[in-house]
Amino acid sequence: MTASPLDLYRWMTVARVFDRALCTDNPNWFPIEGEEASVVGAFADLRESDVAAPHYRDPFVVYLMRGAEMWRLAAQVLRKGAGYNKGRSVPFNGPFHLRNVPWVAGDLGTTLGTATGAALALQDAGTDGVCVCAFGDGTANRGDFHENVNLAACWKLPIVYLCQHNGWAISEPAELYLAAPIVERAAGYGISGVVVDGNDVEAVQRATAEAIERARRGDGPTLIEARTWRQRGHWAGDAATYRHGPGPISARDPLEIQAERLLHRNEADPETLARIREEAEAEVEEAMARARALPEAGVAELGLNEVFV
Repeated sequence: MTASPLDLYRWMTVARVFDRALCTDNPNWFPIEGEEASVVGAFADLRESDVAAPHYRDPFVVYLMRGAEMWRLAAQVLRKGAGYNKGRSVPFNGPFHLRNVPWVAGDLGTTLGTATGAALALQDAGTDGVCVCAFGDGTANRGDFHENVNLAACWKLPIVYLCQHNGWAISEPAELYLAAPIVERAAGYGISGVVVDGNDVEAVQRATAEAIERARRGDGPTLIEARTWRQRGHWAGDAATYRHGPGPISARDPLEIQAERLLHRNEADPETLARIREEAEAEVEEAMARARALPEAGVAELGLNEVFV
C-alpha cells in the first residue's frame, strides 16, 4: 500500500523528534537530521514480505514503519536489557522478526553483502519479494559495494541500492573521495541508475517505487543516488569543527518542503501539521521515559546461549 503524502510527513516528523531525543540521551548516537526524506521515502512502501536493509544512520524510523516498538528501540540506545539487542553492541541491530537486515558490524559496507544475500534468498524462493538497501556515499567506495552490485547485476537479483549521498564520509567532504557522480557507476554494471533530490520525500518515494517494480518483474537491481545533506555532525557529540563554509543552497529541510507542499495542495492545514508534531513529541516522551526506567543490561543479557545455538 502506498504511503500518503501526509503519512510521509508524519513519519519524517517522528524520525526528527525521536532522533533529537536519542541524541540528548546518548552523545554517541548517529543523527539523521536533514536526511529524513531519503530514509522515509525509500522504505515507506515496502510490503511486509519484503526485506529492509537500512543504513546505520537511519534504522529506527525504518523499524518503526515496519512495526517495531519505540520504547524497545530507545532501550537499545540506553543500554537496557529490554532492547531488541539486549543492550549489546551498537544499538542498530534488530528486530529481525520484522524482516529487517541489521547493520552487521562497525566495518561500513558489510550490510550490503547481507542485503544482497537476502535478495538472492527471495529469488531462490520464487517470490516477487524485494530488498531495499541503503548506504552512504563513503561506503560506495568500498569493495563491498562493487562486489555486491556486480553480483546482483549478473544474477538480476531483486534489490534496490539507495545511496544517501550527504556530502560527507565521516569528516571528509565528497570532493576528496568522489571524482564522479555515484550514479554513473550503474552503467558499468549494466543496471538502471537514477539521481533524485534526497530532500524531497515524494521524489524519493517515486524513484524507489519504480525501482521496486522493476525488481519485482525480474529486471534486476537499480542504483539510486539520493542527494541530501546532513545537518548535524557525524555523531551527536560531534562539534563538526572540520566543516568549513555553508551548506549547499539546495539543502532545504525535508520537513519544511513536505509541509509547504501539503498546505499548497490543501491536503493538510496548519492545525493538522501542528497536531502531528504534538503527537510525535508525546509518543517519543513516553517511549524515552519508559526506556529510562528499565534496568541496565547485565550478565543475563550476554547471550552466550544464543551464540552457541
